[in-house]
Amino acid sequence: MTVTYGQHGSSLRDLPRLRAHRRRRASSWDRTGGNDDRITIEPGQTATLADLRGAGSVNHIWMTVAPRDPATPETADRDFLRKLVLKIYWDGSAHPSVFVPLGDFFGMGHARTADFVSAPLQMSPQDGKAFNCWFHMPFADGARFELVSECESEVLWFYYYIDYDEFDELGDGLGRFHAQWRRECPADGLEQGELSNSSWLFDGVNADGAGNYVILDAEGRGHYVGCVLNVTNLRQTADWNWYGEGDDMIFIDGEAFPPSLHGTGTEDYFNTAWCPSRPYHAPYHGITLPGGENWSGQISLYRFHIEDPVPFTTSIRVTIEHGHANRRSDDLSSIAYWYQELPHRPFTLPPVSARLV
Repeated sequence: MTVTYGQHGSSLRDLPRLRAHRRRRASSWDRTGGNDDRITIEPGQTATLADLRGAGSVNHIWMTVAPRDPATPETADRDFLRKLVLKIYWDGSAHPSVFVPLGDFFGMGHARTADFVSAPLQMSPQDGKAFNCWFHMPFADGARFELVSECESEVLWFYYYIDYDEFDELGDGLGRFHAQWRRECPADGLEQGELSNSSWLFDGVNADGAGNYVILDAEGRGHYVGCVLNVTNLRQTADWNWYGEGDDMIFIDGEAFPPSLHGTGTEDYFNTAWCPSRPYHAPYHGITLPGGENWSGQISLYRFHIEDPVPFTTSIRVTIEHGHANRRSDDLSSIAYWYQELPHRPFTLPPVSARLV
């Protein structure tokens, strides 16, 4: 019998089905038999976490990282979760399909952590410092995981599991997992000038979506499965300062405005309502950081299209307004998650100076 990815799901209903694949793991266990179950990442170092051969599918990743030395007021690398870069290559590709800051990948931006639970991503106690990912990541001919430190001086202790199924062959019809980080700091907005707060926030027209913040711009065949959006509210005011009046707009296969998927507001796309200001986490949507008083400071939200992926045949452009009619000039960053056929259009990661909080 040839073992492939097969038809088995991960639901409780499917658990009784007997399977023939082989479970495997790459981890940081101490090869000497001692208890030093970690790798030490020096500034500027690239570590290969896994170099898998043949066909398989990653089904769970657990990671945690901490500075080797206690923090001091002079510590240069407090934002190390933005300075550590996770790169994943599928099937011998020369270009990574996952190319992201480590902390953002696991569901929260701003180089911060906090306990939260979603279906594919979780940050677990204590204080969200244990990172978990359950996105399935199939590959036909090998997979390579790399961790790159772009820290200046911080030496980091890094622990990890990469759990995967091993097959004789993968089978057809399976996309490869991708993740990309983007940022605009600040977004190109409109000065308030003499406009009243209400007029500045709610008036104006966006008739083409051209100035929207872009979460994903990909070519090929695949499906979009969600994002994390991070906002730093850069507007200092005692007036009503809601950051999220922007509509989501998803353009599929080069369609013209208005797109087939046109939403009604930032909180609506993230499946909440009426300008929420409290943390919330559910399997497919949530607010891991709600911001401070009057929506000040740092915000992180997630929306995963697990039950409702967005397929595309030739291209997809996932966008959202930064304030109604793109009038706000906040700091926006995001991670997009999607599956697609290889080869993908190569993408890069901004330099560390452009990723800092």
